[in-house]
Amino acid sequence: MANVKQPLLFRNKDVSTVNSSDGTFRSLEKSGRPNRQKEKVHGLKDRSQGLRKSLNDSLEEDIRDFLINEAELHTYDDLTKVNPVTPSTVLKCLQARYSAKVFYTHAGCTLVALNPFQPIPHLYSLDVMREYHTAPQPQEFKPHIFIVAEEAYRNVQGQVEPINQSLVVSGESGAGKTWTSRCLMKYYATVAASSQKCQDTVEKIERRVLDSNPVMEAFGNACTLRNSNSSRFGKYIQLQLNSSQLLVGASVQTYLLEKTRVAFQAPTERNFHIFYQMMKGATEKQRLEWMLPLEQDFAWLPHAEKPLEEDCLQETVEAMINLGIDEGKRTQVFRILAGLLQLGNVDFSPASEEAQPCELDGHSKGFLGKAADLLQVSLDELQSCLTVRTLRAGKQSVLKPCSQSECGVRRDCLAKVIYAQLFDWLVTFINNSMCADNSMWCNFIGLLDVYGFECFLLNNLEQLCINYANEKLQQHFVAHYLKAQQEEYVTEGLQWSFIRYQDNQGCLDLIEGSPSSIFSLLNEECRLNRASDATQFRVRLQKELLDNSSISWDKLSKEPHFTVAHYAGNVSYQIEGMMEKNKDPVPPEIISLLQKSQDSLLHSLFAEDDRESEGSRKHSKVVTVVSKFKNSLESLMKILHSTTPHYTRCIKPNPDCRPLTFKKEEVIVQLEACGIVETINISAAGFPIRIPYGSFLQRYGMIANTKLTAQINRADISFSHFFLSLMNTVLIIM
Repeated sequence: MANVKQPLLFRNKDVSTVNSSDGTFRSLEKSGRPNRQKEKVHGLKDRSQGLRKSLNDSLEEDIRDFLINEAELHTYDDLTKVNPVTPSTVLKCLQARYSAKVFYTHAGCTLVALNPFQPIPHLYSLDVMREYHTAPQPQEFKPHIFIVAEEAYRNVQGQVEPINQSLVVSGESGAGKTWTSRCLMKYYATVAASSQKCQDTVEKIERRVLDSNPVMEAFGNACTLRNSNSSRFGKYIQLQLNSSQLLVGASVQTYLLEKTRVAFQAPTERNFHIFYQMMKGATEKQRLEWMLPLEQDFAWLPHAEKPLEEDCLQETVEAMINLGIDEGKRTQVFRILAGLLQLGNVDFSPASEEAQPCELDGHSKGFLGKAADLLQVSLDELQSCLTVRTLRAGKQSVLKPCSQSECGVRRDCLAKVIYAQLFDWLVTFINNSMCADNSMWCNFIGLLDVYGFECFLLNNLEQLCINYANEKLQQHFVAHYLKAQQEEYVTEGLQWSFIRYQDNQGCLDLIEGSPSSIFSLLNEECRLNRASDATQFRVRLQKELLDNSSISWDKLSKEPHFTVAHYAGNVSYQIEGMMEKNKDPVPPEIISLLQKSQDSLLHSLFAEDDRESEGSRKHSKVVTVVSKFKNSLESLMKILHSTTPHYTRCIKPNPDCRPLTFKKEEVIVQLEACGIVETINISAAGFPIRIPYGSFLQRYGMIANTKLTAQINRADISFSHFFLSLMNTVLIIM
């Protein structure tokens, strides 16, 4: 009866109804209307609430019935088989599988990977790789990262459009993305080298592809609060395949190295692995050469006593040798790194006279002298570069002593710019050593390993960029699957009830949108020739972004900040220092000093700056950190959109990285943030045949009856109509 009355009620002009948050109707009654209308609305509301309560009770009963067979929950290797699909049923299945030491589970179009936080060698052996690679139907095997890898590889072999593939590995920091990427690279280096044709070349490339990992992890990874081997940069590795699907080369694109870590480490965190490898793995001869005595403490090397399996210098050196980095270049690299450690022990004290430069504090003179020797620059020029700045007024230059804090900033800047250039040089060397000529390869499989979503006690520009990258990847997943899949069913004329999902477009508009966004306002502030003011910038953000619900402020906080509602949770960013990091200025005195270095490698890292004239520098547009990062990320997204994506969601089972420990509250937040439950629902309710109409017709049209064949060329026949008709034909034949 309620279904009859409801449309009548909507046609009454005196009463409006809207959906309330609990799914029932509430009345917006105009004053002076008869009470009987009100009674009807209340009656409808009561019945709606009753129906909703009945459905909720029924759902809870179904959940109880499903969960009562607890001994069988670990057998659900595909979560689309779970019934009903709810956060609690999905969570219990994953928990049961994790307890049974099963770490991979299909979730529709994605693979869920739970980090065991302990080595499981037998799971990734060569025999297991060959088993999945040679299987007629790998999907029938137990869920594994190798199934995802093999599906992508067979798509390339079968030239399924789009032929190029991307494997997107996502998850928060510590969820296991780096390990997963390692496994994928090892898999392709193994299966794509199985042919005897050009075996020597393939083995050489295979070795170099695998050796690029330990080098990049040593120089680009660090121990953080949430992960002992956290990638502090993003990378997209393209594995290049020839027409025979043999691995003939590879290239690496990197994104936003967290170079500030060289000079600043948060409490309980460490510097990049390579510094600890040098301290723990150097021979006595190397220590003398690098001026790193065993008993010496370094300010930029906190928690050096903490043992990590990543602190293996020999593995990094062997990988560098295999990549073709000769002994001379390796010596230069390590001497430069040792020079940076010495630089970190240099402190300054205020000058005795205001017009004089700051003086070196305590033993700093000795540390600065060692840094100058290792970097092969003049000691006097190095000290002057750190304590005096040059002001230009027209054609004249004026020298002005730096304050104590400015000296520290310039010291840190010198270390950061050297490390960043050295890292870029390594990436370029690696690419040159293994990248194939364009004529040798025709397709690629890309592996994306990007820093995970981060939320620390203090978050600044680095975390904003990292979380922005995760927002873009989440949007790619939403657009490619959660949205596009459902819209396709509607286009096909199939009955489909839209499954709601979290759309993060509002958050992206807040960060990168036009005309006003956090990035645009930050860039505008950086291009103004004035001192940065965190409080003033916070006021401007409030004024310009008032209408965006994804940003908020804690009015009781003393420190200027803003809070962004990300898809994976709220993160508060401190504004102090954000403008300076975005400008990322390098004093010209520092560049000039490094160009004079007698170390040929260090000199070459900065020689390119000679091409720029002083005049061009003055008039060049300021290119900020967020602008460069946004542009590089947009290029990455274009690549992803042009390929067939495969998703692996890495889940962190507990915040302490403890082996085989499952914290439900930790996991459920991650499942909700990345839309796993919605993905399962759409996959479970979706249609299994996912090939183009033309391909389906070509493959199965011959078994259709004559009447249907005559209709095939009609423009108005839909895929779904043809498919259903064909299935009827098959049933009749059977």
